[in-house]
Amino acid sequence: MFDFSDRVVIVTGAAGNLGSAVARAFQAAGAKLVLVDRAPDRLPRLFPELADSPDHFLANGVDLTDADAVAGMVEKTVSRWGRIDVLVNSAGGYRGGTAVHETPQQTWDFLLNLNARSVFLASSAVIPTMLEQGKGKIVNVAARAALKGGGKSGPYSASKSAVVRLTESMSAELKTSGVNVNCILPGTI
Repeated sequence: MFDFSDRVVIVTGAAGNLGSAVARAFQAAGAKLVLVDRAPDRLPRLFPELADSPDHFLANGVDLTDADAVAGMVEKTVSRWGRIDVLVNSAGGYRGGTAVHETPQQTWDFLLNLNARSVFLASSAVIPTMLEQGKGKIVNVAARAALKGGGKSGPYSASKSAVVRLTESMSAELKTSGVNVNCILPGTI
């Protein structure tokens, strides 16, 4: 296992299946965790041992599609520890089952906001700190569906494709800065 002692790691979507597993792995590796979830009460229930810890911050009730909410969470993180070493963008969701022409606009907006806008906003908020530090890691979670569209999952595939393209763009923009940006593409979780 890697040693992340004293490293500050933000995990978005930390109450989800993937996010909570990622958070537990970083916890086991000694990281100072900033766990982010939109609900005000899920994180304390999932991580009661971290709720009052000075080494961790449960960022409850943060809407990752709201730039001000994301900026506030990042400001609290930086004021607490003075840096951000890793951002894992694992927040996301799925809705499918309809053809593109039958998909409500609300579903399109929901998926693009949750899967792509959240990555854009969280990354945009942490990158200035990482540039100032001269180092940092961003790991974005897309999905295999980003590589090829399939029937009755067009908006989901498009939203995850946007994550891949954002990752490629940030990686190209930051490649000489010490900030590393990657993306993983899991299958069904």
